[in-house]
Amino acid sequence: MAHQMLTQLLMMLLIAMVAIVLLRRLKLPPLLAYLFTGVLSGPAGFNWISQNTIHSAAELGVVLLMFTLGLEFSIPKLWSMRRTVFGLGSIQMLLTALLVTALALTFINDLHQAVVIGFAVALSSTAIVLKLLSDNGQLAHRHGELAVSVLLFQDLAVVPLLILIPLLAEAEPGEFMPLLGVALAKGVLAFVALMSVGKWLLPRLFDEVARSRINELFVLSALVVALTAGVATYWLGLSMALGAFLAGMMLGESQYRRQLEADIRPFRDLLMGLFFISIGMLLDIGHLVSVWWQLLLLTLVLMLLKGLVIIGLMRLAGENLKTSVATAASLAQMGEFSFVILALAVSQQLLASDIANLMVMSGVLSMAFTPTLIRIATRKLPRFSTRKISPAPAKGAIGETQVLLLGFGRVGQVIARFLKQQQISYRALDFDPMQVYQGRAAGEPLFFGDAFKRAILKQAAIAHAETIIITFSQHPHIDNLVALCRQLAPDSKILVRTRDDKQMTKLKQAGADLVIPEVLEGSLMLVSQVLHHSGVPLSQILRLLENERRHQYPYLHGYFSAQASDLAYEQLFALPLAAGAYIVGKSMTDIPWDNLEIKLSNVRRAGTEQAVDEAWQFAAGDVLLLQGIPSKLERAEQWLLTGL
Repeated sequence: MAHQMLTQLLMMLLIAMVAIVLLRRLKLPPLLAYLFTGVLSGPAGFNWISQNTIHSAAELGVVLLMFTLGLEFSIPKLWSMRRTVFGLGSIQMLLTALLVTALALTFINDLHQAVVIGFAVALSSTAIVLKLLSDNGQLAHRHGELAVSVLLFQDLAVVPLLILIPLLAEAEPGEFMPLLGVALAKGVLAFVALMSVGKWLLPRLFDEVARSRINELFVLSALVVALTAGVATYWLGLSMALGAFLAGMMLGESQYRRQLEADIRPFRDLLMGLFFISIGMLLDIGHLVSVWWQLLLLTLVLMLLKGLVIIGLMRLAGENLKTSVATAASLAQMGEFSFVILALAVSQQLLASDIANLMVMSGVLSMAFTPTLIRIATRKLPRFSTRKISPAPAKGAIGETQVLLLGFGRVGQVIARFLKQQQISYRALDFDPMQVYQGRAAGEPLFFGDAFKRAILKQAAIAHAETIIITFSQHPHIDNLVALCRQLAPDSKILVRTRDDKQMTKLKQAGADLVIPEVLEGSLMLVSQVLHHSGVPLSQILRLLENERRHQYPYLHGYFSAQASDLAYEQLFALPLAAGAYIVGKSMTDIPWDNLEIKLSNVRRAGTEQAVDEAWQFAAGDVLLLQGIPSKLERAEQWLLTGL
């Protein structure tokens, strides 16, 4: 039985994987792929797995989603945007919900169900809208700013909705307001208790966790905090999602916010995928196909109604028509939280499953229409748009900058001082919590985060940095970081500091524009001083140094060594050829230098260095100066002398 369930689960994940790839090519969100997988896996499809099997995991997905949502909320940020967030956002939500509720009541003789539908339609998709606006470079336009502000309020409004829906299900006639009062009191109690304890405890907890430098412990701590807060609010008779949201808010102002979000994201995305699969299992495609034209009409009517509300509000706020239409096109669809609200209402027996099916499919269609709507509405936007804000990073990003420093140790700080002196903007990432704490206290634009994580680099706006400097040299997988930086920032200059020349070629191949080995650069500085004191003109010294750097330090690779600890470095080895040596009488082209993985630096004959070309023939008594790592030199010596 367990083996059969595992096989079915594997098939379900394979379908989801293929569907995500295909929808990605069509520029549609992964959410639709999960719903499609749920349809195939549920009763309407192959009936591989029951919804109850994945229900608990799906609920955890919602909890983690609310935790990361809390991380993104900053009270000072919300207050600075209060006019658009709380003004336009609240009116849009309430007015849309009111009109849709009134429309629903003409078809459904149940106020509670109509209210659920009204608020579900009022919500929009944060993930889809931000992705489309970012891809089209429109986050910096006025309609992008307005859309993001409204989305912020909608995300915030989800929290009271998660409390309101269970109350609607429980309340008998005349009991709703007393129950609402009790729930609000519990919510305030939970907020005060969690904030009081969390603001004191959580920073100290994560300081200790961060000092350990154990990534698994950081992830585990984040999960424990989110779930503990969720259990605390659940114990009070409230939603687990509320507790997770409050826990996220507590950590939202800490220096660990970006790292927490990056660490939680894989778990959240996987579990949310299961959540949307579980919703897909509820869909009766056969029934929906039979009413396809009613479904299409419903979707168009709801999108039009919501769009007209947004256009009207934007015009009343003084926005021009084109900006108003573009904002409406961006927000006309239903969102991920709409499905969360609908699923919660069904589980509370507040909403009939056939109505929920219809609304979910309507939401799916509205999401599918959104890319085309935005493209049409914004096609000639620059000509008509009269207001444009200065470019800003996506929600949660650190910000744009000229130089991004990865690592803020001694080298990173020295670079920062010179950049500051020349008024060149920079930001820095570091994984040492004390370093970050002290740097931020001193006013440095320094942020905590693991530079090897894709999500952290994206939040650092790496794609907009002109120059990326990797300042730490003792990590064994620097080449992986270079490759990741090159992938995320194909047009940026990448400079890498290394201890020596062991990884120069590998780092160059990974995408580094310039590799600076400390040992070789130190040697060059010493050489320059020696030449200067020996009377060599400064211009000639500078040319010599530039030539060395341009050609990757050819004079500095390899050296004579008798130390066993230097086995990983390139060394020089003098090999005299006796009369019976295998290569005596052979030419340069007869020797497979590439296969031997060594270089011939020069040849001395009769005590004189010779100019060696392709026609050169080796003779007894020649001394070959070979360059390579010891293991390769040893094998090459055997072949050159014996041919074996």
